[in-house]
Amino acid sequence: MQKFIGMGVALITPFKEDLSIDLEVLKKLVNFNIENGTNYLVINGTTGESATITEDEKQLIIDVIVKENNSRVPLVLGVGGNNSIAVANEIRSRDFTGIDGILSVAPYYSKPTQEGFYQHYKLLAEATDLPIILYNVPGRTAKNMDAETILRLAKDFKNIVGVKEAGNNIQQYNKLIKNKPEDFLIISGDDDLALGVTLAGGAGVISVIGQAYPSEFSKMIQLGLAGNNKSAYAIHFKLMDIIDYIFEENNPAGIKTVLQELNICKNQVRLPLVKASKELEQKISNYITDFNS
Repeated sequence: MQKFIGMGVALITPFKEDLSIDLEVLKKLVNFNIENGTNYLVINGTTGESATITEDEKQLIIDVIVKENNSRVPLVLGVGGNNSIAVANEIRSRDFTGIDGILSVAPYYSKPTQEGFYQHYKLLAEATDLPIILYNVPGRTAKNMDAETILRLAKDFKNIVGVKEAGNNIQQYNKLIKNKPEDFLIISGDDDLALGVTLAGGAGVISVIGQAYPSEFSKMIQLGLAGNNKSAYAIHFKLMDIIDYIFEENNPAGIKTVLQELNICKNQVRLPLVKASKELEQKISNYITDFNS
């Protein structure tokens, strides 16, 4: 699964003033990332506001990105939920032409046991031959999928190829890296921890900030994969503040504010999310001015 090593980016969904999808900006964002070192793109994840995207819009986003990408980098599609049978049925019925893998979030709200997590992903793994990347994000799902459960899935299903671990828990990262099967990918879902995880033996990151600074963040990850910690940390320290800022209020309001300041997209988000506060906008604006000076 070399195609999922390096820096993946969890793409936003850009909106116009009327909150319809801005397809031209989406194409621009795809090209900006591919041309500046992003290794693969993740479609319709949390950062893409998947909770408020309709099924028709979801398919439109997929079609536009697949066409614009034109097989230049691997594409990963977010397909998940807390209705296991419905998710498995979607995986069986969806056309995955142009898609290289699935990112599937741990069941949220229901708070399953560890055995429940296992049986959920067993059902999904048996529904497809496509590579599946588990997505553990307890801050959103309300329940941690333990390292032991992740490793059990890794050993039992050959098409479960990695985990996007986003618990901001160094101990869990270390357990996973220490005990994982050789080819199983531990992918950071925490931008602030991505370099340390990579240096410890992780496979890189699925990043939010990376889509605004793809050249810098992807270079940092490549340096980390090569074990060049001094040069990698020089980039990390330069990006530390902006990583904090984009998650200060909510995601993706923070990253959309950054992208607006960079003249890439508008900072529109759909309710129940709201735009970044004026105070946060000012912090981000000041950072970008300093970064470019």
